[in-house]
This record gives sequence, C-alpha cells and structure tokens, in this order.
Amino acid sequence: MTLVVVTIRPAQPDDAPEVAAVWQAAWHDGHRGHVPDALVEARDGAYFAQRSRDLLDHVTVAVDGERVLGVLITSGDELQQLMVSDAARGRGVGGLLLAEAERLVGADGFSRIWLAVVPGNTTARRFYESHGWVDRGEEVYDAVTLQTTTVAVPVRRYVKDLTGRPPR
Repeated sequence: MTLVVVTIRPAQPDDAPEVAAVWQAAWHDGHRGHVPDALVEARDGAYFAQRSRDLLDHVTVAVDGERVLGVLITSGDELQQLMVSDAARGRGVGGLLLAEAERLVGADGFSRIWLAVVPGNTTARRFYESHGWVDRGEEVYDAVTLQTTTVAVPVRRYVKDLTGRPPR
C-alpha cells in the first residue's frame, strides 16, 4: 500500500477546472433526487465552471500531488460547499476539509459555523453529525443559478459551536 499525502491549501487559478469537475460530480451525487428539478437543470457544467472561477478566493482544495480530491467553499460563517471526489471518499479527505472550514471560520472571528444540507442526503447528514454538528431544523435555502435567479430548496440547518462549549 502506497502512502498518499493529502495537502490542504487555497485554490489557485489553475485549479478551477478540477474544482468545477469535483464539485459538479459530487454535488449531483448528493443532490439529485433531493432538490427541485429546476435546480438540477441549472447546475450544469457551465454553472460549476463559472462559479468555480467566481468563488476562487473562497475555495480551499485537498490535493494529492497535482490532483484535486476535495473542494471546500466558505463565506463568512457559512460552509457553503464541501465536496469530495468519488475516488477520495472514505480516505479522511472530508474530515480534513471540515476541520479546515471550522478553522477558517473561527479565524475570521466567528464563534459558530453553519451549513445547509438537503434532508435526503443522509450520508452528508451522518458525516456532519459524527463531527459534532447539530441539526437545528428546517429552513428554505435560496440556491443561486447563473440566470441571476434562485431556486428555493428545503434544507436542514446544521451548526457547530467553535468556542468549545457543548451545544444547547
């Protein structure tokens, strides 16, 4: 067995195509059948390519040499996206990226981090819960499209206190 070193680092402009590819594949894997069809249709290759370039300053990647294994996007106190390539699942990449999200948000002065998870994505929900995140209930998330519109998506809001206090 070959030991592979995974590095977590800010995304670079050259990473954008791989970021888009990993994000698109993982997003569709976790969301298809759990979000409105209008959002699935809007989340095509052009969407992920454009958003990967637009959000590059907020993107962190997990890399194995030159290959992008995972993508993390944070903004303010929100973990907007955490996606891991199919080939990297089960290798701890998601946990590394999640810890980095918590570190980044805490370093920006926030005491709590949050994210939205579609109810049907039970794999993601179990993952976050296993890392100390708490389901705070239902809400509607306005998911953006390239057409400057949004699609209302029912989600569960997950939060984690970054101060080390137990959740209430």
